[in-house]
Amino acid sequence: MTRLKALNPEETTGKTKELFNAIQGKLGMVPNMMRTMGNSPALLEGYMNFSGALAHGTLGAKTGELLALAVSETNVCDYCLSAHSFIGEKLVHIDANTLQNARNANAADAKTDAALKFANIVVNKKGLVNDADVNAVKVAGLSDGEIGEIIGHVALNILTNYFNNISKTVVDFPEVHAGAAV
Repeated sequence: MTRLKALNPEETTGKTKELFNAIQGKLGMVPNMMRTMGNSPALLEGYMNFSGALAHGTLGAKTGELLALAVSETNVCDYCLSAHSFIGEKLVHIDANTLQNARNANAADAKTDAALKFANIVVNKKGLVNDADVNAVKVAGLSDGEIGEIIGHVALNILTNYFNNISKTVVDFPEVHAGAAV
């Protein structure tokens, strides 16, 4: 049972209605996570702005989705695993094997693999990484700016993972469960 209420987009007003209309226009629907975040227009707008900014980063949509899967698996967030598996496959056109491997912080491409492993190190060490951790991702060819973006993706996904785990958001994508056949 959910802990926080998902708002009905037809019943909202003000800033929440404006944000829901923008989401509806972009996605054709307002996912339950955003409907629940809509209880706080400040939170929903902040999430949308941060997500939008990272979408224009140098890492790209594919790496962003793979990072989301790695972080969401670590944080045991079924909602985000479900959403990013769907988005990764249907919108970004990532194959199922690559999506599955990302959940274990593995990728065929060395640079992407280093990014995923670094993201999990950041999560597991709560940001208290050491010089060797940073040097390993640099040796793999990631710039300081790309490392910053990885940290941004980690932070964004921790926000959504914790939000969904706490609110027990109803999954409105084909369900994927943490730890399942990983």
